[in-house]
Amino acid sequence: MPRPEFSTAERFLRFTIESGVLRFGEFVTKAGRNSPYFFNAGLFNDGRRLGELASFYAESFLLAHGQGRIRADALFGPAYKGIALAASTAVALAAQGHNVDFAYNRKEAKDHGEGGMLVGANLSGREVLIIDDVISAGTSVRESAHLLQSIGAIPRGVLIALDRMERGGTADAPTNASAVQEVEQGLGLPVIAIANLEDLFAMLEGSADPALALHAQAVKDYRARWGITPP
Repeated sequence: MPRPEFSTAERFLRFTIESGVLRFGEFVTKAGRNSPYFFNAGLFNDGRRLGELASFYAESFLLAHGQGRIRADALFGPAYKGIALAASTAVALAAQGHNVDFAYNRKEAKDHGEGGMLVGANLSGREVLIIDDVISAGTSVRESAHLLQSIGAIPRGVLIALDRMERGGTADAPTNASAVQEVEQGLGLPVIAIANLEDLFAMLEGSADPALALHAQAVKDYRARWGITPP
């Protein structure tokens, strides 16, 4: 078990490694880049892993809220991955004494019963935090923000698991900004990540575990080639 003095980011990264969600080796990203690590959020696929993941989301939300980085009183989970994330984060927050509403969207509007695109709490007039796993191209976040605005809700930020902190575009035509930066600049929404590439490199570089430390140089080289300049 990780020592309690580890930061939230390092405890989260160690949890993802132990769970097989974060792996090291040679992987090709959607952008066509050879990456030394791969983060597969789909492997948070049992009750223990999902519950622990939700506790990290809740911890990061409360920390950012306490620091004034985000302000929200309800959660929204974009279909489909975000549904379980928003629901489980709401449960984790309630367990810590912070009961918040949550809702999620349907892919197609329902024309019977209660109808509409949303399921869950009424978010009209509410300040809402969007919960997702990662931001690859920002499409899901943009669609979520527009949907929330269309029903009178106020999107206040985005909470994700991992920020790869790398330039957008493709391997042949990279952009200067990351997908997270493009969301922040284009939508004016702060993006909070439980952990990011800087946290990953720091953990690997400072690890006393040779099995982890040996990946530090590959991650450093990848960051030097594709990474953005940290804020």
